[in-house]
Amino acid sequence: MADTRGRSDNPADPDNDVVRFLTDQHNLIKDMFDEVLGASGDKAREEAFTELRQLLAVHETAEEMVLHPRARRSVADGEAIVDARLEEEHEAKKSLSRLEKMDIASDEFLVELRKFRDEVIEHAENEEREEFGVLHDVLSAEDLKRMAGAVQAAEAIAPTRPHPGVESAKLNFAAGPFASMLDRARDAIAAALR
Repeated sequence: MADTRGRSDNPADPDNDVVRFLTDQHNLIKDMFDEVLGASGDKAREEAFTELRQLLAVHETAEEMVLHPRARRSVADGEAIVDARLEEEHEAKKSLSRLEKMDIASDEFLVELRKFRDEVIEHAENEEREEFGVLHDVLSAEDLKRMAGAVQAAEAIAPTRPHPGVESAKLNFAAGPFASMLDRARDAIAAALR
C-alpha cells in the first residue's frame, strides 16, 4: 500500500479522527508531488509516481465511500458540495489515467503533472473548506473516530489505479474489492518485470 507517513494507523488513537487523517493524507500527497517532480532520474520518478498514484486512488475511493455520503447528509447544501467534489475527482481520474500512458521521462509528462498537481491541490482545499471543517464542527468526536476507522478499512480494499466513472459509494463498494485485486495483481506483475 502507498506510504502514509505523518499520521497514525491506529483508529483507536485518541488524536485520530477522519478530518485529521484525511488532511494528513492531503499534506502527504502534496509532498509526494514534490518527490515526483524533484526525482533525480527516470526510475526514481517512476517509483515516486507509482506511490503517488496508489495513494491518490485509495484516498479518493475512501472519501467516495465514507466521507462524501456523510457530508451529503450532514453538511448544509451537502448534495451540491459533494457533486462538485465528485466532478473534480472524475476529471482528476481522467488526468491521472492520461499521465499513466505518457513517457515519464518526457517534458510533456512534467508539464501535465504540474497541471494535475494544481488540480489535486485545489480539489483538496475545496474538500477541507467545504466538507472537512463542517463535518468536524457538526459530528461528535466518536463519530469522527469511527469514520477514520471506516476510511482506513475502505483504503484497505480500494483499487490502486484511477477508475474514471466510479465516483459513487455504491459503485466503489461493488468495484472496490474486484478492481483492487486486479490492480494489485497488475502492480505485482509490473514490479516483477522491472
